[in-house]
Amino acid sequence: MQLPLQNFSTLVQNMVAAVQGKAAQLLDLSVGSTLRAVLEANASIALWIQWLILLVLQTTRAATSNGADLDTWMADFTLTRLPASAASGIVTFSRFTATSAALIQAGALVRTADGAQSFSVAAVTTSPAWNAALSGYVIPAGTASLDVPVTAVVPGSAGDVQAGSVSQLATAISGVDTVSNAAPFTGGLDAESDAAFRARFANFIESRSRATPVAVGYAISSIQQGLQYTIAENADPQGDYVPGSFVVTVDDGTGTPPTSLLQTVGTAIEAVRPVGSVFTVRAPDVLTAAVSMLITVAPGVVKSQIVGPVAAAVTAYIDALPIGAPLAWSRLAQLAYAASGAVTNVTGVVLNGGTADLVPDATGVIKAASVAVS
Repeated sequence: MQLPLQNFSTLVQNMVAAVQGKAAQLLDLSVGSTLRAVLEANASIALWIQWLILLVLQTTRAATSNGADLDTWMADFTLTRLPASAASGIVTFSRFTATSAALIQAGALVRTADGAQSFSVAAVTTSPAWNAALSGYVIPAGTASLDVPVTAVVPGSAGDVQAGSVSQLATAISGVDTVSNAAPFTGGLDAESDAAFRARFANFIESRSRATPVAVGYAISSIQQGLQYTIAENADPQGDYVPGSFVVTVDDGTGTPPTSLLQTVGTAIEAVRPVGSVFTVRAPDVLTAAVSMLITVAPGVVKSQIVGPVAAAVTAYIDALPIGAPLAWSRLAQLAYAASGAVTNVTGVVLNGGTADLVPDATGVIKAASVAVS
């Protein structure tokens, strides 16, 4: 229902009309009069009360609540907003003199040139350079550089920085002089938006007491942000027709989701699966894409400065394709033009050695193996 709201002037006018209508004589309601001041004071209070009513109405509905108010509203249904994810990538620690070994401890900080984003060295104990006793990565004597994984200190999409953005050592490291990132960082996601939270709540309601694809999909989407999935009903992992069996293909954006994630998805589906059914959770079949193209840039533009952004744009598009989505050959040239206004021509576009579209099967996903721009 739409509320009949009134502004300050309307409130004052209505009060003046009501008071004058009840008086037996003409009252002094001119600006500055005592009675006019009293009515305006009451109108101010009425305006404030009207705002409080609107605020209460806004926070009592998920459709109109925002931010923390939406969080508390959803908490009544035991739903929480999916948190932000931290971006990650590889940086290269280098030095001018490599006569002795150097230690890069886990937790050491690096940052972008403008200081806006900081990244912490992540401990990957399976790395050949990792030294458990020293809790860090060792650059041996005679080695000039070492690639090390880092994770954004502050989760969110702002951590997805471009190649060459990380150039400062925020933590002094003896024997290390410079740091850089040859490739862009990925994986940064902001916390679930209000709109996405509301949409997930609708799926939550629709999935209650139902063993349906919506219920299975809701269980998967509630695990973490960025998950893609498909559900094949009455089929086994080989694609054969098997009544009562369904196959869930899940991807976290990498094409190779870890076993731990697949197990978590399986546990979530188990809680909502139909009685008498069996299911399989699997990673997608990865179809790699090798792209090459020639670009021409506008006069006066340094081509080497455009090649990187074009390659990054093409790679990002390919890696973001959902499960089962094809990669159109003609789309590649468009991506190059869109990456920079300095690109004036794109020729010699080759996709996996030809000019045909790349089409995965229903459980396949396309990922960029190489993107060569020259």
